[in-house]
Amino acid sequence: MNSRPVADDADELALDEIVEALMRVDASIAKLEAERARLLGRAFAIATARTAHSPAAVQERELALRSVAAEIGAALRWHDRTAQRRLSEAASLVDDFPATVEALAEARITARHTEVVREIGACLVDEPSRRQYERRVLARAERDTVAGTRAFARAVVEELQPRSIDERHDEAVQRRRVWVEDDVDGMAQLGVIDSAAKIRAMFDRLTRQARAVRQVAHLAGDDGGVDDTRSIDQTRADLLCDLVLGGRPVVDPTQAHLPGGLGAIRAEVSVVIPVLTAVGASERAAMLDGCTPVDADTARELMAGAPGWERLLTDPVTGVALAVDRYRPTPAMRRFVRIRDVHCRFPGCRQPARRCEIDHNLDHAKGGATHLCNLACLCKRHHVLKTETAWTAEQQPDGSIVWTSPLGRRTTDPPERRVAFAPDPDPPPF
Repeated sequence: MNSRPVADDADELALDEIVEALMRVDASIAKLEAERARLLGRAFAIATARTAHSPAAVQERELALRSVAAEIGAALRWHDRTAQRRLSEAASLVDDFPATVEALAEARITARHTEVVREIGACLVDEPSRRQYERRVLARAERDTVAGTRAFARAVVEELQPRSIDERHDEAVQRRRVWVEDDVDGMAQLGVIDSAAKIRAMFDRLTRQARAVRQVAHLAGDDGGVDDTRSIDQTRADLLCDLVLGGRPVVDPTQAHLPGGLGAIRAEVSVVIPVLTAVGASERAAMLDGCTPVDADTARELMAGAPGWERLLTDPVTGVALAVDRYRPTPAMRRFVRIRDVHCRFPGCRQPARRCEIDHNLDHAKGGATHLCNLACLCKRHHVLKTETAWTAEQQPDGSIVWTSPLGRRTTDPPERRVAFAPDPDPPPF
């Protein structure tokens, strides 16, 4: 029998007041962040103007900026390099994304949202494209988390980029590398830059292997054996070292429980490929795990090697998934919900749908139907939260889910909008 903790009325009132106070504090911080960005932007303009009327060399212009940065850094206890970077970023934000600064000043978004808008949109040099990008991403940022806004911003930039994803990927792939940085206490960090498909597949395989190890260790602990106390992060790190140094896990506790053990576990990634890209009639990008653009050649290579594939039909206006089928079928409703939702549907959560559980928005025990309009993907953490606390979820006809908190606050999580690419213009006549 479920026993949810009973909230005291006084505690509920105090918590409600705390949430209101936090919202006021965040609004004040946002306004101050906007003012700071504008001040830094003005300081950058002053530094630039100091050499505008003279044939200054690049070094002289750089020194003028360094001097201003050192002035501000000394006053605010920032390193002068940090001050110089913030001056440049603020100038870019104020000059290129003025509506974003205004939204920050009105506390409609946070400073971290503005960083996403500036950072992801920096590659758009065409003014009309940049304005369209800013308008669309701001509308998302006002109702979404930083992570959700970043994923959406990347998709919008991909749509508006004048150069194809293939051209940019060919350049970017030349920057692939591995590096090491020393850490403290005898530790070090290993970094890798390579294609998004490879990196996400590597991480997914390590995660799946780590979970298998933890599951077996948990069973061993219940049977009186040695319980593995490592966290999933620690287990992933150990597995990566084993695979690189030895070619396989040094110890495989799953061997008796899984056919082939850890070595049989392969990565799973979700790739949404526009049909024209799939058949080679377009070079539009695909989307990896709902958040990362992938060049057309990589997408087609992944599709060719996939044991199964889905056809996704979307609304031509909203881009929301309407129907799906599969060459090698699995239970149709689970497949549809995972494809539609992309990730966990709790506001702000980006856990991929394939790692989520299918949940009845209105519990089946309370009369909720097993119907597409009453099913959604929830990661284990948020599934438990909905089941064991007073949080409730109600799915709307358009696929949005209205969440109601124990304090009665309502938050809407809209369905993930697939980026609807405009068709390429007809080729000129010969």
